[in-house]
Amino acid sequence: MANLADEYGTDVEIYIKALTTTLHADTPTGAPAQLHDLLEQLGLERHEYPTGAPLYIWHTMPEHLGADEQKRLATRAIPALLLAGYDVNCTPDVFEEATYRQAVHDIRIRAARPAAQRPAPAGSPSRPAQARRAP
Repeated sequence: MANLADEYGTDVEIYIKALTTTLHADTPTGAPAQLHDLLEQLGLERHEYPTGAPLYIWHTMPEHLGADEQKRLATRAIPALLLAGYDVNCTPDVFEEATYRQAVHDIRIRAARPAAQRPAPAGSPSRPAQARRAP
């Protein structure tokens, strides 16, 4: 089995496997578990060969998705992988520019939300609160 991530020296190679319609995401031999976990969190399915003692681990887009939705899923994963510090290559026949831009936008919005939602620092009240009395 060819591993394009090993061949090209990248962390993730996203492509359509030759003579199939299967969308693959190859990771290099010995890739960290965090990379595999992130790919799974992004919606990709993990495969190992041989099972039990993996020599080769790769991910695919879920088969129940149509071809266009698989391409969108793969493209949407790229900004998250880049943000996590991984070197990613995606073939042009998979990559969708508009989907990529939207994914980047979504990440920026999510990153900005926590700052906008932080409660204002509690200052001292201008007048003391009245004590409540029990009846």
